[in-house]
Amino acid sequence: MTFKYPVSMPTLDGRELEYVTNTLTDGWISSQGPAVGRFESAFAEFNGVAHGVACSSGTAALTLALRALNVGPGDEVIVPEFTMIASAWAVTYTGATPVFVDCGDDLNLDVTLIEAAITPRTKVIMPVHIYGRRCDMDAIMDLAFQYNLRVVEDSAEAHGVRPVGDIACFSLFANKIITSGEGGICVTENAALAGQMAHLRAMAFTRDHSFLHKKLAYNFRMTAMQAAVALAQTERLDDILAARREIERRYDEGLRGIPGITLMPPRDVLWMYDVRAERRDELRAHLSANGIETRLFFKPMSRQPGYYDERWHHLNATRFSEDGFYLPTYTSLSATDIDTIVAAVRGFCERA
Repeated sequence: MTFKYPVSMPTLDGRELEYVTNTLTDGWISSQGPAVGRFESAFAEFNGVAHGVACSSGTAALTLALRALNVGPGDEVIVPEFTMIASAWAVTYTGATPVFVDCGDDLNLDVTLIEAAITPRTKVIMPVHIYGRRCDMDAIMDLAFQYNLRVVEDSAEAHGVRPVGDIACFSLFANKIITSGEGGICVTENAALAGQMAHLRAMAFTRDHSFLHKKLAYNFRMTAMQAAVALAQTERLDDILAARREIERRYDEGLRGIPGITLMPPRDVLWMYDVRAERRDELRAHLSANGIETRLFFKPMSRQPGYYDERWHHLNATRFSEDGFYLPTYTSLSATDIDTIVAAVRGFCERA
């Protein structure tokens, strides 16, 4: 179905076409093209860290981060119950075991539950900044220090949330705050970790490129064409974040007080505008009939077939997943568009 208001839409009105055209004209279209390094440097600088390592997806970024920290079979990684499944899959790809911790009222990892989940096998805490809400990183970093753990931030939905862990991993999928179509990037202050991730993403070639590969690695490289798009997006990231703050403000103002709608806590950056609703599924059907696309909340990791655990019935993550959804959220969404969407929500709720 084609929606008048899709849940997400990339905004490519900067220098994306110019940079991609330059890449094609220069002939540097592979991962060796200079656009990759330019993007890595620009994105690292935006985040206030020294190193960026671009790769093929956000999932690949998480996998590279964990591998660079020597996570493997026998290790455990603390992962939120409420997240997209890629967070857990990255752990499983390394051979380690994800240990799930429930969310709090802001949908983020409940830091009061982390300590009870730490065992002698725990190696990493992986907070996820859900829908653009920054986790309580002070508490997480204190626990990491106390128990000698590493921290990998899943920042797939949180471009603009400044990293403080060992490595932060961002997605550049088409629905993210900035995009390269497909892609991801890791940022870190640690030169050794950056070097290891760059080595692992490119099949772990030796320096002499002799086709002797001493470790299991990946082809997780980003092309120069993707990097050209990501670079143009990064140049406008402050403006993109400001536009999204205005979208959040207008949604807050318009939806506040509508019967049956519960607003969620404020976001540090806006990826998706999430709400909870009575008669959610009926409301979503009504919005769909009016050309407005919506999307359900994540389901608990313990409900997923690959990680099934009966406790999912009793989790906060389950409670939120049963009545939560998000509304169209993209940078070019106008005030009139938001007013139209809000009016459709209000019309249904007041009749209901």
